[in-house]
Amino acid sequence: MAEHLGDRLGRLRRLADLTQDGLAERSGVSVDVIRKLEQKRKHSARLPTLHHLARGLGVELTALLGDPPGVPSNGEADPPQLVAVRRAIMPPLFAPPPEPQGVERLSLSLVRGEIAKGWTLYHDADFASLMEVLPGIIADARLLAAIGNDAQRSGGQAVLGKALQLGGHLAIRLGKTDLALSALEHAMRAAEQSSDPLLAPMISNSVAWNYQRQNRLYDASRLAVHAADGVERDHGVTAAGVRVWGGLLMSAATSAARSGDYDTANDMMVTAEKATGLLRKLPPPHDSKMLSVFNRSSVRIERVRLAVQHGRPEEALGLAKGMRLSKDTPPSWRTWLLLDVARAHTDTANAEGAVKALESLRRIAPGWMRHHTLAVSVVNDLWAGANHPPGLRKLAEFLGVGAQ
Repeated sequence: MAEHLGDRLGRLRRLADLTQDGLAERSGVSVDVIRKLEQKRKHSARLPTLHHLARGLGVELTALLGDPPGVPSNGEADPPQLVAVRRAIMPPLFAPPPEPQGVERLSLSLVRGEIAKGWTLYHDADFASLMEVLPGIIADARLLAAIGNDAQRSGGQAVLGKALQLGGHLAIRLGKTDLALSALEHAMRAAEQSSDPLLAPMISNSVAWNYQRQNRLYDASRLAVHAADGVERDHGVTAAGVRVWGGLLMSAATSAARSGDYDTANDMMVTAEKATGLLRKLPPPHDSKMLSVFNRSSVRIERVRLAVQHGRPEEALGLAKGMRLSKDTPPSWRTWLLLDVARAHTDTANAEGAVKALESLRRIAPGWMRHHTLAVSVVNDLWAGANHPPGLRKLAEFLGVGAQ
């Protein structure tokens, strides 16, 4: 069973040697909110509030509210699969390079296909399978970056950068933000030597996301805006450029929202959503799987999320109503949408609507749902209410909360 947010908050507060009043003073969050969270009279908090609490505690945001765990977070040594990922991202120092093997079978198209399959595993939240195959993908890409003529090595650097970016994303999902930053630094060096002019700004977006997870919101916003300006200036007339620019703008909006500036964030999101119309007028990119996720559906999903996180559930439900997902929207985005819709229904006292969304989520991603803190908090809130619609007990039993 996932640890309750209140238990985690109390444990971190005591480790920081702070009273509830002391944490309130350092974070700017009212002592009443802190008390209700720790007493489990309140099961969730808005994301800006969590950022303020994390800053007051001196911890990363993931210490308070992380993503579904891909590996156990129990203080034990990393499992062999994660050790192999670390070794692939950061080869042993001062050791002779391994003898190249299988050079004759490698090609850019083969490794790009491997990376595309890796991203599919990532978007499906199949982190265990991704950890198994990622070291081999990075090794193949690293070899391609070192052999052949200048043009071939440049192409190899492009696939190496993309493979290391995937490693960075996986590390973020596993709560290993320092490993993620190392992977993304290596990815950026590869991008600078590559044949892909959009790879560096895409990696910048990944770094901005990592900064958000570390509560470095100002750094994240500046990086995303700077990279977006460069893409708009140099590549704004291509579909690939629009997608990368749009992803960066969404990232900047998220940082603004988490800093508490919802109006600025919403303006950015509206601008991004309008820009998705350009994609219908431009020739499609050559390989969309290697680009940022950016379409009308992805922007609308992010707008729903920001509205929910800022206590605007009616606005969130209005944005979600009648939404039809684009075919290139990864399945993981649908899971987030259903969870946010469930939260919005809960906040508007529509228990039936919340249960319906959660039942859909359970059918689509049961493992993801079982370990997600927000899903647990939503079901806790529903169970604490007077109205228990059909299906709620099964959800509570599935998550191990409330129904004992």
